[in-house]
Amino acid sequence: MDDKTRTELEAAAFRRLVEHLRERTDVQNIDLMNLAGFCRNCLSKWYRAAAEQECAPAQCNLGLCYQTGRGVPQDTPEAVKWFIRAARQGDKTAQHNLGLHYASFEANEAEAIEAEKNRTR
Repeated sequence: MDDKTRTELEAAAFRRLVEHLRERTDVQNIDLMNLAGFCRNCLSKWYRAAAEQECAPAQCNLGLCYQTGRGVPQDTPEAVKWFIRAARQGDKTAQHNLGLHYASFEANEAEAIEAEKNRTR
């Protein structure tokens, strides 16, 4: 394949990828960006800038950064804060992530209560 054909095919694939990402703002693109070699620190800075402008998908992604420690120190309360902000705007992924967090928190709390009961017996 010659260089001109390769460039045209790459450009067409890139245009289709951009179109897909613009159509599907509800999906998580952080893994795709990581695969593409974007620096995690840069990603978290871009997400923060958009999140502070009330972009719900960016708020959710910033929450994921804090939840996993990607590009920022791992910080569960900070992750929850951003999930809540996105969830209040109707972001379904953020709502899902909050549900998982609260379910995990309740399970851990129940285990701690049971352990304390067993310890005092």
